[in-house]
Formats: sequence, C-alpha cells, structure tokens
Amino acid sequence: MDRYEEMQTFVRIIDAGGISRAAEQLDLVKSAVSRRLSDLESRLGVQLINRSTRKFTLTDTGRAYYEQCIRLLNDLEEVESSLSSEYKKVTGKLRISAPLSFGLSHLGAVIKDFIEAYPQVSLDLDLNDRQVNLVEDNFDLAIRIGVLEDSQLIARRLFKLNAVVVASPEFLEKHGTPTHPKDLKGLDMIGYSLADKDYLSYRSNSGESGTIQPNMIHSFSNGDFIRQMVLSGIGFTLTPSFIVYKEIEQGSLIPFLCDYRWIEANAYAIYPPTRHLSHRVRAFIDFMVQCFEGTPYWDRCIQKDLAESGHG
Repeated sequence: MDRYEEMQTFVRIIDAGGISRAAEQLDLVKSAVSRRLSDLESRLGVQLINRSTRKFTLTDTGRAYYEQCIRLLNDLEEVESSLSSEYKKVTGKLRISAPLSFGLSHLGAVIKDFIEAYPQVSLDLDLNDRQVNLVEDNFDLAIRIGVLEDSQLIARRLFKLNAVVVASPEFLEKHGTPTHPKDLKGLDMIGYSLADKDYLSYRSNSGESGTIQPNMIHSFSNGDFIRQMVLSGIGFTLTPSFIVYKEIEQGSLIPFLCDYRWIEANAYAIYPPTRHLSHRVRAFIDFMVQCFEGTPYWDRCIQKDLAESGHG
C-alpha cells in the first residue's frame, strides 16, 4: 500500500471515531483496516494511537501526524482539482442532515431548484431533529437552527431565527391575551422537548429583560406536532415563525407579545473543518444562502399580517 492510502486510512479512522466505523465507511472488513494501521505504525516506527478495550486516543506523535496528513491530503486534492479541465464541474453525492419541520416546509423548493441547476449531484437528505455527528455519521453538511455550541465545526449563517408566542383564538378568548411576559406564568404551555432549557428568556424593544418559568404541561419533539396541539386550544407555545406563519396568516393562530424578543439565534449550514470543502458542498451552501438572503418569506408574511392588524 502506498503512503497516500495509508494517510487516507489513518485520517478516516480518527474522523470516524474508531476502526469499526472507519471500516464501514471504507467498505472494508475491520481486520483489514486494523492491519493497515499496524503496518503504518511499523513503517514509521512510532505508536500513533493508544488502544484500550473501550476507546482509543491519539498519542502526541499521532496528533501531530494527523494534522500533517489533513494538510497534505487537502493540498493534494486542491492540486488535482486545479489540473483537471473540469474542476468546476459540480458532481457526486451530497449527504445532508436537516431538522424535520424546517425540511418538510421549506427545503423542498430549494432542493428542487438546486437539482435543476446541478443535475449531476445526487442528494441524500436525512430529516431528523436529532443532532448528528457529521464525521461519525458521514454527512457532508448539516443545517442547524438555534444557538451553536462551541465546537470545531465551521458554520455559515443562513438566516436569523424569529420565534413567536402563539395560541388559538379560543385559548385567548378563554384566558385573555397576555400583555407582559409575566402573564404567561399562569397559562398552560406546550414545549419543545429537545430544547436545552426549561425557562423562557425575553427582552423588550425598550431594553427590559427577564426570565419566566412557564407551566409546561406537555412537551413534544416535533414542531409540526406542537403546532397541531396549539391549534386544538390546549395551550400556547413559543415556536419558530417558519412553523406557524401560514396559521398566523389564516388567523387560526394568534401571535402576541410581539414587542418582545425571545431567542437570539440563527440558522446555519455547518461542516467539519477537517474535510475538504468539495465543489458540491460549497455550491449547495451558496445556493441556500442566496435562497434565504434578506428577510425570509415566512417572516415577511408575518410582518405584513401584524402591520395590517395593528399588532406590529
């Protein structure tokens, strides 16, 4: 085996988080990948990985070698691409992870137009609210909505998240329409079970801020299901505007406390820094940025509705 393949295998083992996962991604038996690693260490005369029954960790030498391999492999790919007469051609398979509700409601048109623009790209889209591990699960990129945790991932902003407090007209007629966030304390709330906190933070346009602990009677892991429950009148919710903008337009859900900001977050396209950003990944991210630039259409609809009703 040549040194290029040795480096590729070593990097895949580290990125995948282990020999077994690397073997799956390389479509090889585990023993073959393990043997490649042993042969590499024998040739170099150093130990690259500390092995145990539960996990493995890089040695200091292994970490330095890994970082050098990443640079060399990326440089080689760039050189080969620049020498190709068709290096700008966008081809190949693109594996994407995206949130379920957002994907169902707003990615269909984007993907349709992208496929028409780049017919030689094959898309594999996984719609799921769980946060996948891009490297271990072998995704090229993911769409994340919310506050990004500190990580080694590279993120590109797609749009600003607008969260709205909504309830059905029947719910508000029965309980009254709150005029201050503190009025929410006595009302039943339907929450998002995957949220990282169980309280609500708010900030007014005048600078007033605070937190409240809502009466969370039910929580569900999907925004579309939460919307259905709120439409039934059993409680209010705080949800991204892209989930409920049609119901707000139709009047089946009423936004209130619109002078308060509830979430400081964005939607991002993220990808691993150790992976060479292929032409197809770059093309898809650029395409999404262009589609969602400015104020997204769902927020324009809500702003128009609020202005016409006098709630803006």
